[in-house]
Amino acid sequence: MKFDGVLFFPVTPFAADGSVDVDVLKEHIASRLPYGPGGVFPACGTGEFHALSIDEVRTVVAAAVDVVAGKVPVVAGAGGPLGHALAAAKVAEEAGADALLVLPPYLVTGPTDGVVAYIEAVAAGSTLPVIVYHRGTAKVTAAAMARLAANPKVIGFKDGVGDVGLTQEIVTAIKTSGRRDFALFNGLLTAELTQGAYRGLGIPLYSSAAFAMAPEIAKSYYDAYVSGDEERRNALLEGFYGPLVRLRDQTPGFGVSLIKAGLRLGGLQVGSVRPPLMDPSEEQLLELKAILAKGNELAGS
Repeated sequence: MKFDGVLFFPVTPFAADGSVDVDVLKEHIASRLPYGPGGVFPACGTGEFHALSIDEVRTVVAAAVDVVAGKVPVVAGAGGPLGHALAAAKVAEEAGADALLVLPPYLVTGPTDGVVAYIEAVAAGSTLPVIVYHRGTAKVTAAAMARLAANPKVIGFKDGVGDVGLTQEIVTAIKTSGRRDFALFNGLLTAELTQGAYRGLGIPLYSSAAFAMAPEIAKSYYDAYVSGDEERRNALLEGFYGPLVRLRDQTPGFGVSLIKAGLRLGGLQVGSVRPPLMDPSEEQLLELKAILAKGNELAGS
Protein backbone atom coordinates (compact mmCIF):
# COMPACT_ATOMS: atom_id res chain seq x y z
CA MET A 1 0.00 0.00 0.00
CA LYS A 2 1.52 3.28 -1.11
CA PHE A 3 1.09 6.63 0.64
CA ASP A 4 2.33 9.71 -1.18
CA GLY A 5 1.46 13.09 0.30
CA VAL A 6 0.13 14.58 3.51
CA LEU A 7 -1.81 12.03 5.55
CA PHE A 8 -5.29 13.50 6.08
CA PHE A 9 -7.14 12.84 9.34
CA PRO A 10 -10.67 14.25 8.92
CA VAL A 11 -12.79 15.38 11.84
CA THR A 12 -16.15 13.76 12.56
CA PRO A 13 -18.88 16.42 12.20
CA PHE A 14 -21.82 16.26 14.60
CA ALA A 15 -25.27 17.69 13.90
CA ALA A 16 -27.30 19.72 16.41
CA ASP A 17 -28.95 16.54 17.69
CA GLY A 18 -25.57 14.96 18.37
CA SER A 19 -25.62 12.49 15.48
CA VAL A 20 -22.87 12.16 12.86
CA ASP A 21 -23.55 14.67 10.08
CA VAL A 22 -22.78 12.54 7.04
CA ASP A 23 -23.39 15.30 4.49
CA VAL A 24 -20.94 17.66 6.19
CA LEU A 25 -18.43 14.83 6.60
CA LYS A 26 -18.56 14.10 2.88
CA GLU A 27 -18.19 17.80 2.07
CA HIS A 28 -15.23 18.01 4.46
CA ILE A 29 -13.41 15.10 2.83
CA ALA A 30 -14.28 16.01 -0.75
CA SER A 31 -13.02 19.58 -0.30
CA ARG A 32 -9.59 18.31 0.80
CA LEU A 33 -9.01 15.73 -1.95
CA PRO A 34 -7.91 18.36 -4.52
CA TYR A 35 -4.95 19.15 -2.24
CA GLY A 36 -3.51 15.69 -2.81
CA PRO A 37 -3.54 13.83 0.50
CA GLY A 38 -1.55 10.59 0.50
CA GLY A 39 -4.25 8.80 2.44
CA VAL A 40 -7.47 9.48 4.35
CA PHE A 41 -7.76 8.26 7.96
CA PRO A 42 -11.40 8.53 9.13
CA ALA A 43 -12.55 7.65 12.65
CA CYS A 44 -9.06 8.05 14.09
CA GLY A 45 -7.69 10.51 16.65
CA THR A 46 -8.73 13.74 14.95
CA GLY A 47 -12.04 12.06 14.12
CA GLU A 48 -12.71 11.47 17.84
CA PHE A 49 -12.60 7.67 17.65
CA HIS A 50 -12.67 7.64 21.45
CA ALA A 51 -16.20 9.11 21.38
CA LEU A 52 -17.75 7.07 18.55
CA SER A 53 -20.02 4.06 18.84
CA ILE A 54 -19.40 1.09 16.56
CA ASP A 55 -22.37 2.09 14.41
CA GLU A 56 -20.91 5.58 14.10
CA VAL A 57 -17.52 4.15 13.10
CA ARG A 58 -19.29 2.23 10.34
CA THR A 59 -21.10 5.40 9.20
CA VAL A 60 -17.95 7.53 9.18
CA VAL A 61 -15.80 4.99 7.36
CA ALA A 62 -18.49 4.22 4.77
CA ALA A 63 -18.87 7.94 4.04
CA ALA A 64 -15.12 8.34 3.59
CA VAL A 65 -14.88 5.32 1.30
CA ASP A 66 -17.76 6.65 -0.79
CA VAL A 67 -16.18 10.07 -1.28
CA VAL A 68 -12.60 8.92 -1.78
CA ALA A 69 -13.74 6.35 -4.37
CA GLY A 70 -10.40 4.58 -4.52
CA LYS A 71 -8.29 7.68 -5.24
CA VAL A 72 -6.07 7.09 -2.17
CA PRO A 73 -6.04 4.53 0.65
CA VAL A 74 -8.68 4.83 3.38
CA VAL A 75 -7.35 3.73 6.78
CA ALA A 76 -9.87 3.44 9.62
CA GLY A 77 -9.24 3.51 13.36
CA ALA A 78 -9.58 0.43 15.57
CA GLY A 79 -8.69 0.53 19.25
CA GLY A 80 -9.81 0.82 22.85
CA PRO A 81 -11.14 -2.27 24.67
CA LEU A 82 -10.26 -5.34 22.63
CA GLY A 83 -13.89 -6.18 21.92
CA HIS A 84 -14.49 -2.64 20.68
CA ALA A 85 -11.34 -2.76 18.55
CA LEU A 86 -12.38 -6.05 16.94
CA ALA A 87 -15.87 -4.71 16.26
CA ALA A 88 -14.41 -1.54 14.73
CA ALA A 89 -12.12 -3.63 12.54
CA LYS A 90 -15.06 -5.67 11.32
CA VAL A 91 -17.29 -2.71 10.45
CA ALA A 92 -14.38 -0.90 8.77
CA GLU A 93 -13.83 -3.95 6.60
CA GLU A 94 -17.54 -4.13 5.75
CA ALA A 95 -17.54 -0.40 4.92
CA GLY A 96 -14.74 -0.85 2.40
CA ALA A 97 -11.68 0.51 4.22
CA ASP A 98 -8.26 -0.44 2.85
CA ALA A 99 -6.45 -0.81 6.18
CA LEU A 100 -6.66 -0.18 9.93
CA LEU A 101 -4.73 2.11 12.24
CA VAL A 102 -4.47 0.20 15.52
CA LEU A 103 -5.04 2.73 18.28
CA PRO A 104 -4.01 2.03 21.90
CA PRO A 105 -5.95 -0.23 24.26
CA TYR A 106 -8.20 1.54 26.73
CA LEU A 107 -6.65 2.66 30.05
CA VAL A 108 -4.88 -0.52 31.12
CA THR A 109 -1.15 -0.84 30.52
CA GLY A 110 0.22 -4.30 29.83
CA PRO A 111 3.75 -5.58 29.15
CA THR A 112 5.20 -5.31 25.67
CA ASP A 113 4.20 -8.89 24.84
CA GLY A 114 0.62 -7.99 25.75
CA VAL A 115 0.67 -4.98 23.42
CA VAL A 116 2.00 -7.16 20.62
CA ALA A 117 -0.73 -9.73 21.31
CA TYR A 118 -3.36 -6.95 21.18
CA ILE A 119 -2.08 -5.74 17.78
CA GLU A 120 -1.96 -9.32 16.48
CA ALA A 121 -5.52 -9.92 17.68
CA VAL A 122 -6.79 -6.84 15.81
CA ALA A 123 -4.84 -7.89 12.72
CA ALA A 124 -6.45 -11.34 12.88
CA GLY A 125 -9.91 -9.85 13.39
CA SER A 126 -10.43 -8.88 9.75
CA THR A 127 -8.85 -9.32 6.34
CA LEU A 128 -7.45 -5.77 6.45
CA PRO A 129 -3.75 -4.97 6.94
CA VAL A 130 -2.87 -2.91 10.01
CA ILE A 131 -0.62 0.00 10.95
CA VAL A 132 0.73 0.15 14.50
CA TYR A 133 0.17 3.44 16.34
CA HIS A 134 2.96 3.77 18.91
CA ARG A 135 1.69 5.92 21.78
CA GLY A 136 -0.06 5.92 25.14
CA THR A 137 -0.73 2.39 26.34
CA ALA A 138 0.57 0.89 23.08
CA LYS A 139 4.34 1.36 23.46
CA VAL A 140 6.62 -1.22 21.90
CA THR A 141 10.32 -2.02 21.65
CA ALA A 142 12.49 -2.51 18.59
CA ALA A 143 12.40 -6.27 19.18
CA ALA A 144 8.60 -6.19 19.38
CA MET A 145 8.35 -4.31 16.07
CA ALA A 146 10.72 -6.81 14.46
CA ARG A 147 8.33 -9.55 15.60
CA LEU A 148 5.33 -7.65 14.24
CA ALA A 149 7.13 -6.92 10.96
CA ALA A 150 7.33 -10.70 10.43
CA ASN A 151 3.53 -10.63 10.11
CA PRO A 152 2.66 -9.67 6.50
CA LYS A 153 -0.62 -8.13 7.71
CA VAL A 154 1.32 -5.49 9.67
CA ILE A 155 2.26 -2.90 7.05
CA GLY A 156 3.19 0.25 8.95
CA PHE A 157 4.38 2.04 12.06
CA LYS A 158 3.24 5.46 13.24
CA ASP A 159 5.22 7.02 16.08
CA GLY A 160 3.39 9.18 18.60
CA VAL A 161 5.84 8.79 21.50
CA GLY A 162 8.65 11.08 20.38
CA ASP A 163 11.58 9.10 21.80
CA VAL A 164 14.09 9.73 19.03
CA GLY A 165 16.54 7.05 20.10
CA LEU A 166 13.87 4.37 20.40
CA THR A 167 12.29 5.40 17.11
CA GLN A 168 15.65 5.06 15.35
CA GLU A 169 16.05 1.57 16.84
CA ILE A 170 12.57 0.62 15.63
CA VAL A 171 13.21 1.93 12.11
CA THR A 172 16.48 -0.01 11.99
CA ALA A 173 14.80 -3.19 13.28
CA ILE A 174 12.09 -2.97 10.62
CA LYS A 175 14.65 -2.47 7.86
CA THR A 176 16.81 -5.30 9.19
CA SER A 177 13.76 -7.57 9.07
CA GLY A 178 13.87 -7.28 5.29
CA ARG A 179 10.57 -5.47 4.92
CA ARG A 180 10.77 -2.90 2.14
CA ASP A 181 7.02 -2.32 1.92
CA PHE A 182 6.64 -0.90 5.44
CA ALA A 183 5.09 2.59 5.76
CA LEU A 184 6.72 4.76 8.45
CA PHE A 185 4.83 7.79 9.79
CA ASN A 186 5.50 10.61 12.22
CA GLY A 187 2.32 10.73 14.29
CA LEU A 188 3.21 13.29 16.94
CA LEU A 189 0.73 16.10 17.56
CA THR A 190 1.16 18.84 14.94
CA ALA A 191 3.78 16.63 13.29
CA GLU A 192 5.00 19.39 10.98
CA LEU A 193 6.93 20.81 13.93
CA THR A 194 9.06 17.65 14.26
CA GLN A 195 9.08 16.28 10.71
CA GLY A 196 12.50 17.70 9.87
CA ALA A 197 13.99 15.51 12.61
CA TYR A 198 11.87 12.49 11.67
CA ARG A 199 13.01 12.66 8.07
CA GLY A 200 16.54 12.26 9.42
CA LEU A 201 15.45 9.07 11.20
CA GLY A 202 14.23 7.58 7.93
CA ILE A 203 10.56 8.43 8.43
CA PRO A 204 9.38 10.39 5.38
CA LEU A 205 5.61 10.47 6.04
CA TYR A 206 3.61 12.38 8.63
CA SER A 207 0.03 12.80 9.72
CA SER A 208 -1.47 16.26 9.62
CA ALA A 209 -4.46 17.40 11.64
CA ALA A 210 -3.77 20.89 10.28
CA PHE A 211 -4.55 19.59 6.78
CA ALA A 212 -8.12 18.94 7.94
CA MET A 213 -8.47 22.54 9.09
CA ALA A 214 -6.31 24.50 6.64
CA PRO A 215 -5.32 22.41 3.60
CA GLU A 216 -3.81 25.37 1.76
CA ILE A 217 -1.37 25.99 4.60
CA ALA A 218 -0.61 22.30 5.16
CA LYS A 219 -0.02 21.73 1.44
CA SER A 220 2.26 24.77 1.25
CA TYR A 221 4.33 23.34 4.11
CA TYR A 222 4.41 19.89 2.51
CA ASP A 223 5.51 21.28 -0.84
CA ALA A 224 8.31 23.20 0.87
CA TYR A 225 9.27 20.08 2.82
CA VAL A 226 9.57 17.79 -0.23
CA SER A 227 11.24 20.42 -2.44
CA GLY A 228 13.80 21.45 0.16
CA ASP A 229 12.57 25.04 0.34
CA GLU A 230 13.80 25.60 3.90
CA GLU A 231 13.09 29.34 3.86
CA ARG A 232 9.38 28.81 3.23
CA ARG A 233 9.20 25.79 5.52
CA ASN A 234 10.79 27.67 8.41
CA ALA A 235 8.59 30.71 7.81
CA LEU A 236 5.50 28.50 8.18
CA LEU A 237 6.95 26.82 11.27
CA GLU A 238 7.65 30.16 12.93
CA GLY A 239 4.56 32.05 11.77
CA PHE A 240 1.88 29.36 11.85
CA TYR A 241 2.77 26.00 13.36
CA GLY A 242 4.71 27.35 16.34
CA PRO A 243 1.89 29.69 17.46
CA LEU A 244 -0.68 26.94 16.79
CA VAL A 245 1.22 24.53 19.05
CA ARG A 246 1.49 27.11 21.82
CA LEU A 247 -2.28 27.65 21.66
CA ARG A 248 -2.87 23.89 21.50
CA ASP A 249 -0.83 23.36 24.64
CA GLN A 250 -3.03 25.71 26.68
CA THR A 251 -5.74 23.06 27.14
CA PRO A 252 -5.68 19.24 27.06
CA GLY A 253 -7.36 17.83 23.96
CA PHE A 254 -6.95 20.98 21.88
CA GLY A 255 -5.14 18.91 19.23
CA VAL A 256 -8.66 18.06 18.08
CA SER A 257 -10.73 20.94 19.45
CA LEU A 258 -8.78 23.63 17.59
CA ILE A 259 -9.14 21.78 14.29
CA LYS A 260 -12.92 21.69 14.60
CA ALA A 261 -12.96 25.31 15.71
CA GLY A 262 -10.86 26.32 12.71
CA LEU A 263 -13.26 24.54 10.39
CA ARG A 264 -16.20 26.39 11.95
CA LEU A 265 -14.34 29.68 11.52
CA GLY A 266 -13.97 28.76 7.86
CA GLY A 267 -17.70 28.23 7.48
CA LEU A 268 -17.99 24.44 7.68
CA GLN A 269 -20.43 23.58 10.45
CA VAL A 270 -18.79 20.51 11.92
CA GLY A 271 -20.26 21.02 15.37
CA SER A 272 -18.52 20.82 18.73
CA VAL A 273 -16.23 18.16 20.10
CA ARG A 274 -17.71 15.49 22.35
CA PRO A 275 -16.79 15.24 26.04
CA PRO A 276 -14.33 14.94 27.62
CA LEU A 277 -12.90 17.35 25.03
CA MET A 278 -13.92 20.99 25.23
CA ASP A 279 -14.28 23.79 22.69
CA PRO A 280 -12.01 26.86 22.80
CA SER A 281 -13.06 30.02 24.60
CA GLU A 282 -13.93 33.18 22.67
CA GLU A 283 -10.49 34.59 23.47
CA GLN A 284 -8.83 31.44 22.17
CA LEU A 285 -10.96 31.55 19.02
CA LEU A 286 -9.72 35.06 18.31
CA GLU A 287 -6.14 33.86 18.73
CA LEU A 288 -6.79 30.91 16.41
CA LYS A 289 -8.33 33.23 13.81
CA ALA A 290 -5.19 35.40 13.85
CA ILE A 291 -2.93 32.34 13.55
CA LEU A 292 -4.90 31.08 10.55
CA ALA A 293 -4.77 34.49 8.91
CA LYS A 294 -1.00 34.57 9.27
CA GLY A 295 -0.70 31.02 7.95
CA ASN A 296 -2.77 31.85 4.88
CA GLU A 297 -0.64 34.93 4.29
CA LEU A 298 2.56 32.87 4.43
CA ALA A 299 1.06 30.19 2.20
CA GLY A 300 0.00 32.81 -0.33
CA SER A 301 -3.63 31.72 -0.17
